Amino acid sequence: MKLITVGKLKDTHLEAIEKEYLKRLKTPKLEIIELKASAENKDAEAEFILKKLTPNDFVITLTEWGKEFDSVAFSKWLYTKSNPVFVICGAEGPGQKLLERSNAKLSLSKMTMPHKLARIVFVEQLYRAQTIYEGHPYHN
Repeated sequence: MKLITVGKLKDTHLEAIEKEYLKRLKTPKLEIIELKASAENKDAEAEFILKKLTPNDFVITLTEWGKEFDSVAFSKWLYTKSNPVFVICGAEGPGQKLLERSNAKLSLSKMTMPHKLARIVFVEQLYRAQTIYEGHPYHN
C-alpha cells in the first residue's frame, strides 16, 4: 500500500504522530512517497504523481468531493482492494489527468483541512481500518 503526497510534513510534532501510527501499521505496510509541490500548477503535480503509478495500481485520490465512509465501512472497503495507492495533492487539488486515472475518490470530511493534517488523519484511519479488520479493540 502506498501514499503519494505532495509536500513534506516539516513539523516535528506531526512527524512524531505519523511515525507512531506507521510503527503500528503492519498489514499492509504503508510506503509514503513525498513529491515536491508545484505551487500553482495542479496539472504539473498530476504529471509527477502519474509517473509514480503502475497500470496495476488501484488509485484512490483524496478530495473533498470523494466518497465518505465511516471507519468500519472504510475498513471493509479497503481490504477488498489490491495495490491501493492513495494520493493527497497540494493546495490546488488534483489535476484533471489524475482524476481521470483515479479508480476511486475518497473524502475524509466535507470540512476543509490543511493537507498536512489530512495526511495525519488519513494515516490514523489506515491504522484504525487495520485494527477493525483484525478485531483489535482500538476502534472501540
